[in-house]
Amino acid sequence: MSSLVFDSKIYSSAWVDDDFRAIFDEPEMVADWLEILSVLAETQAHFDLIPKAAAIAIAETCRAIEVDEDFLDEVGAGFKASGHSTQGLIRAIFRRCPEGAGEWFFYGTTVQDLTDTWMSRAILKAHVIFQQRMDNLLSILLSLADRHKNTTMAGRTHGQQGLPITFGFKVANWAGEVVRHSERLAEIRPRLTYGQLSGGVGSMASLGPLAFEIQNMFLTTLTLEPAPVSWTSSRDILAEWSHLLVLICGTADRIGHEVYNLQRSEIGEVREGFIDGTVGSITMPHKRNPEISEHLGTLSRIVRHNAALISEGLVHDHERDGRSWKAEWNAVPQATMAAGKAMSMLEVLVQYLEVDPNRMLANLDITKGFVLSEPLMLALAAKVGRKTAHEIIYEMSLKAEDLGVSFKEAVLGNRDITIHLPNLEKEGFFDYAQYTGQCAAMVERFLNAKGRK
Repeated sequence: MSSLVFDSKIYSSAWVDDDFRAIFDEPEMVADWLEILSVLAETQAHFDLIPKAAAIAIAETCRAIEVDEDFLDEVGAGFKASGHSTQGLIRAIFRRCPEGAGEWFFYGTTVQDLTDTWMSRAILKAHVIFQQRMDNLLSILLSLADRHKNTTMAGRTHGQQGLPITFGFKVANWAGEVVRHSERLAEIRPRLTYGQLSGGVGSMASLGPLAFEIQNMFLTTLTLEPAPVSWTSSRDILAEWSHLLVLICGTADRIGHEVYNLQRSEIGEVREGFIDGTVGSITMPHKRNPEISEHLGTLSRIVRHNAALISEGLVHDHERDGRSWKAEWNAVPQATMAAGKAMSMLEVLVQYLEVDPNRMLANLDITKGFVLSEPLMLALAAKVGRKTAHEIIYEMSLKAEDLGVSFKEAVLGNRDITIHLPNLEKEGFFDYAQYTGQCAAMVERFLNAKGRK
């Protein structure tokens, strides 16, 4: 249930990995459909809704089928001939069942019962992988934050150097988002367990007076649960899932974008880990392009686009609307696979990230020390007032820029400052690390809250 690059023999490894392909590839999907329909027949027979002999034959037939290219071609031809989503599958099973048994296949059930139930099972499998990857990612980020909690670098706002921070503080900020995504994954799981067995308009009329019992046994056997009310036209859970993927990929994209920028030749504070044999450019051999960081942005855009499409399904006509619902067949798997690939690539990015503390300090020196203007103003304000302190340092900064002198030279040569703050150099004021605030302490607090993983 994917397309183009997701199925490409050349490029698919950049868009989906094997764990998610095993969930969403068409042969796996159809095999799961057959298992769902086997359980349906067995459940219906248990309640005498269909003959037991027919149910046994249907289940045996479905489970014996090898979902290969020939079978998929046969089902596809049936769809093309009928124009109905499952008529090709129904006819294929009918041809394989013992005489008479096939009449009871797919009894009293609609397409959406099958596809919604499969979608819930698929998303739950994906959910497990996401939670595992989130745990792995968090462990790597916490270790990285701990290693660099005192690694001083420039904090930037509006693309400009503002004040010193530490790299560990930046990483802990990323990790905080990962923690919240992990919490969101846990919170959403109960809502992902709803399967569907509701019939044409969601009324369960075709299941007879024992409808609730049939529905409960069917879904419980498939490790799902019945929703209190049929959700054929209520697509909020799938929209919620897709937007959780948007949040997860937003973090991946943000980290990738930060690495992309910090890896710029003019900055050079971090770099993607180099893998021997990787080629950055076929025309500029010297280049080490931030390939992972860039691709995280591409994958995240695909997830956001599909989430918008899935959100269109929130509005249905009446009890069922194919325009909204069928778009999910492509959008949900594609968004989930792209998000899964983003998570695996992000894990590689942060695990092998190269950090250059010397370059971080060198970049701070580009400002000639003027990133320390705030602490100087606050110290001076305690003596002369904030407004006066700001005016003194503002005028000093303009003159220093014209003369090309450093912040330290300008400060120590300014009588209006040194008369009130005579011991700045002795007190180590011009050391950037002295003004990283509570960055390291916040990292420590975060690590302690997470059990120092």
